Order: sequence, then C-alpha cells, then structure tokens
Amino acid sequence: MSDTITPALVSLDVGLGADKSAVIRALAERVVAQGRATDADALYADAWAREQKDETGLPGGIAIPHAKSAAVTEASLAFARLSPGVEFGADDGPADLVFLIAAPAGAAEAHLAVLSKLARSLMQDDFTSGLRAATTNEEVVAIVQNAIGEGDASPVPGYVVPAAAAAVPPVAAAAPVAGASGLTVDGRPARIVAVTSCATGIAHTFMAADALTAAGKKDGVDLVVEPQGSSGYQAIDPSIIDSADAVIFATDVDVRGLERFAGKPVVRSGVKRGIEAPSVLIADAVAAANNPNANRVQAGTGAVSTTTSTENLSWGARIQRILLTGVSYMIPFVAGGGLLIALGFLLGGYLVTDNAANVIIQNSLWDLPTEDITSDFGPLGQYLGSVFFMIGATSMGFLVSALSGYIAFAIADRPGIAPGFVAGAVAVLMNAGFIGGIVGGLLAGFIAWWVGSWSVPRWLRGLMPVVIIPLLASIVASGLMILFFGRPIASLMEAMSAGLNNLAGTAGIIVVGIVLGLMMCFDLGGPVNKVAYAFAVAGLAAATADNPTPYLIMGAVMAAGMVPPLAMALASTVLRPKVFTPVERENGKAAWLLGAAFISEGAIPFAAADPLRVIPASLVGGAVTGGLSMAFAVQSLAPHGGVFVLFAINPWWGFLLAILAGTVVTALIVVALKTWVGRKELEEAEAPMMAVAV
Repeated sequence: MSDTITPALVSLDVGLGADKSAVIRALAERVVAQGRATDADALYADAWAREQKDETGLPGGIAIPHAKSAAVTEASLAFARLSPGVEFGADDGPADLVFLIAAPAGAAEAHLAVLSKLARSLMQDDFTSGLRAATTNEEVVAIVQNAIGEGDASPVPGYVVPAAAAAVPPVAAAAPVAGASGLTVDGRPARIVAVTSCATGIAHTFMAADALTAAGKKDGVDLVVEPQGSSGYQAIDPSIIDSADAVIFATDVDVRGLERFAGKPVVRSGVKRGIEAPSVLIADAVAAANNPNANRVQAGTGAVSTTTSTENLSWGARIQRILLTGVSYMIPFVAGGGLLIALGFLLGGYLVTDNAANVIIQNSLWDLPTEDITSDFGPLGQYLGSVFFMIGATSMGFLVSALSGYIAFAIADRPGIAPGFVAGAVAVLMNAGFIGGIVGGLLAGFIAWWVGSWSVPRWLRGLMPVVIIPLLASIVASGLMILFFGRPIASLMEAMSAGLNNLAGTAGIIVVGIVLGLMMCFDLGGPVNKVAYAFAVAGLAAATADNPTPYLIMGAVMAAGMVPPLAMALASTVLRPKVFTPVERENGKAAWLLGAAFISEGAIPFAAADPLRVIPASLVGGAVTGGLSMAFAVQSLAPHGGVFVLFAINPWWGFLLAILAGTVVTALIVVALKTWVGRKELEEAEAPMMAVAV
C-alpha cells in the first residue's frame, strides 16, 4: 500500500477560495493532479454531496470533507492549512485545518483503517497543534504518517497513535467513579452502550466513538461504544448490552444488528452530534434510563429507520422519505408483474385476458387446452401465456397493498407492515386506489408507531411487535379507512376519471393525450400518475374494434410514462454526465431498462434530488409524447410492458417516434437547466417541491 499522503498533497498557509465549495474543489484537483484520481469534477461532486447532507466542520478549527468515489484510484489525504480560515459549519467558527479524505468506491479494509485513524487523531490536541506548528510540507507528512502508522516518520512528541480502525472493537471508557457526576441509575454509575456510524463509515463514525468515550470517562459513566465503520465492526458483548441502562444511537445510517438492543431506553441523534455534544447525549441517555416512559428500541425489529437525525428534518422531508420508501418497495411488483403480463400477451395472444384463469384451472402441461386457441404459438402458447399473465396480474394486484404496507414500515418498522398491507387492501376494496393506499399506509404507520411507544411491562414487550401492535393498528387504521376516508377518496378518483372521459368527448383526443402525458410525468408513479394509468387500464375492458379510444388512451399513457426514466438515462449517461452526481449516473444506467419497461419510478431518484429541474422537464416531454401518440393514432392492447410488448402496439413506429421525441425534449431541457440554472438559485424554492417527486 503506497503512502496515503505525500508532500505534493499538502498546502500550507494558503487561501484556496472564499467558501468551502472552492476549498473542496481545489483539494480534489490536487488529488487528481497527483494521479490518485481520474476526475476532479466527480470527486468534488461526491465530496460536495456528502457535505450537503451534513457539514463536516468540527470544533477546534477542523474540517474533514470526505467521500468514497469511483473517481479515486488510490486512497488519499489532501491537506490544507488555510489563511484565512473558511466556514465549514462548526459552531465555533471557521476551519483552518482541512483534510480531504478521498477513498476509492471499493476501498480495501486496510485503506479504510488508515483513513479512520486519521479521523481519530483529529480528536487529540497534540496532533492538531503539531499541524499548526509545522513549517514544511514534509513535516506535515511526517506528523500524519506517524498518526496513521505509515512510513518511517519520527514520532510526534506527546502524541499517542490511535488504535487500528478496521473491525474496531467496542471502546470502553475508564472505570467510573461512583457518583462523580451525578449521572447514576439506582445509586450506581450509569451503564450506557452506544453505536456510531456515518454515511461513509470513515471519519465521523470513529470521531464520534472517541468523543463519546472521552466524555464517558470524564462524566464518570460506564460507557461502551461500538463504531460501525465501512471496514466492519466488532459487536458489543451481549452481556454488556443486557446490563446496560440505555443506548445511544449517534448514526446517519441504519444500525446493524438493531435487534440486540430491543427494549432498551434509547436516545437517537446524527453522528455529528456525537462529536460536538457527547456529554449532552450521555446525560440524555441517563435521563431516559431513569424515565419509565422513555422511548425504547422495539423488539423484533431489523433495519429500522433509526437512521439519521430525523428531528432535524422538516415534516415535508420526513413525509417525502416515508413515501419514497413505499414506492421503492412497490417497484419490484410493478417491474415483475408488468413484464410477466407482457409475456402473457406475447405467448397467449391479445385475448389472453378473457380466459386466462379458466385455462389455468382446467388445463396443465400434460393436458393442454383444445378449444378457443387464440395464441399464434398453439395450445402450449395459450397455456404458458395464461400462466404468465395470471402471475403478472396477481403481482400487479399487490401494488396498492405493498405501497401502503411499506409506507407504514418506513414509519413504524416491521410492526407496521401488517397493518399497512391490510389498510392498502381495504383501500382497494373501497375503490380508493393509490391515493387511498397512501392514506391507509400513513394511518397504519403512525398508529403502529404510537402503540409501539407505549410503556408496557417487560413480560408484554415480546408480544408488542408480533401481536399487540399489528392487531390494534390494523383495527384502527382499516376501520378509519372504511368509516371515514375510503368513500371520499373513491369519489375523488371517480371524479378524476369522469373528468378525463368528458375531456375526451369535448376537447379532442390530442388534448387528452397531452393531459394524460402531463399526469403520467407529474409525480412519476405517485397518485396522479396512477390515476391516469388506472383510467387507461379500466377503459381496456370496454374497447372494441368499433370503439378504439381506450386503446389510444392506453398507448398515450404507456408512451408518456416511459419518457422520464429514459430521458434521465439519456441525459446522465450520454448527453452531459458531468452535471449529474456519480450516484445519478449509476441510476441513469438502470433507468434505461426501467424506462424501456414502462416503469416511471425509474426517474424518482433524479426528481427527489432535483425536483425543480427534473419535474418541469419531464412534464414538457410527457406532454409532447402524449400528444404525438394520439396524433399518430397509436393503439396499445397491452396494459404494461413498454417496448417489450411492441407486438401489441399499432403502429409501433408511431409509438417509438413519440417516445423518442419526448425523451430528447426532456433530456435537453434538464441538461440546459442543470447547466445554466445554478443550484443556489433553486435551494429555497426546492424544499416545498420535494414531495412532488413521489
């Protein structure tokens, strides 16, 4: 493993820019100039994206912007001692010591251990004072290499090298002095366990662990910390957890092995608070341990959304994250079900919908159908087409329930899944559709979360997540849907469908195509999108050779729904990748297939990150495609499948041309907006639009 830092990566007493963005970019360019990364823009984008999630300024004039990036070829530290300092978000003022920690996307454990040891060194005054006193680049390199255990650097007087960070064992504070700080439980020093983790698992994870450990020693608390870094972690001994009075989660990502802490009073925060205010977190944990009504880790839960400091998020941002969770879990049902339906049409013919269930019930591979053969592939095609169609239709039938169930999961974790699925099924029963599913999922989730917050006897806690919470939340949420919300929402859905029918009869079919295109691209798989889709699918049952309008509507809906993901794929992977983040470029690769298969949700990651540029561009492209589809009289006999059901679309060339036009228009608009409309100009206006992305 080569040196992580070299003199050429060090800048002393310089001004790299007026703000932290300029400093990060300058350091990224320095890494690239030394041949340790391939793309300064990509490295900057990754580090800046991390900075926007949570500022990396720390007390004491320190900043550690950092990222894992596909552009990095060799783990590197770029250091700048700034004069004057630059604001990086620390409460005590500007930072003058700035490390850019650049790790390859697939960094080996050895590299991650080195970078993590640097982060832990920054918690020691001797290390930072040595950096401020250094007079040459070589002296800085020697100080850093001594800290991270690289090279033959001479030791820094008085500095203790931190332990290795790979699979770091739990860190325990020194034995407390009884009553030293008043942080006691039952007259003895409090026993606290903690978990720290950040998005990259390199820097903040270990700095928070060390800060909590030092605070625990100072406050006289028996504290054991488990840093969950990218290079692995060593779990706290179960006996220590069992005897703990409370747990601290200073995390920005999901806690691994959360079920180990079930039933413990819990204090949650972002990882940065573990660095900046460890004593406050410890005091809060002790208070929770002495409070019988304190929030507790729910038993039987797995990857719970105890991630980041949600208390710092607005309600709009919380709801957005909840809805996106539901959509993300729903997508596999759409993708699998839609493609299976398309295969059913391919093998079983256009009329497979009429008798698929009877064919399956009355026949088998050993007893193929002999009557009403509508497939070009004969009896075997008829049977297999019916099988694929029914499996796909069954999968699609779970859409509302899955959406509702996993919305509830995002709020209340596993205990919310069953009430959410039931509420979604009730929404279907009440003809409330996707809007009903969203409402039902929110009701089920919040009710399950509320019931789970009850303080109950220890003997009852094990029954809460598997019996009590699902039972009560299902009764209340589904009861509210049936008694109060179901019918009004169903009426709203019917009114929207009736409005579309009236529009088709008065304004002309091309205008209907434009409206449907706008609806399909407005929320990318959300309620408005699904109303347009449900309207098109419901009309297919009434379509005939003498009444082809439902086929025209289905064609416009499918074509327009394919535009956003295809346009994002075109823009992020072909036209101008540099204006997209590395994560968006990876999503763009997947969006090609999702768009081709008519899965509008493939554009959600782009819209969620940048709604004021992505959604308007998508609306324009969707309107173009919907109008052209109607102008070309494109008819789709299949309700799903995209290009995989071209055999069921006529004329297929009109279908493809309409999609191509809308895709190019949307891609060009979004690239233009990202190129010429600055992000800062949109930040304040963007927040209220975030929920539109779902």
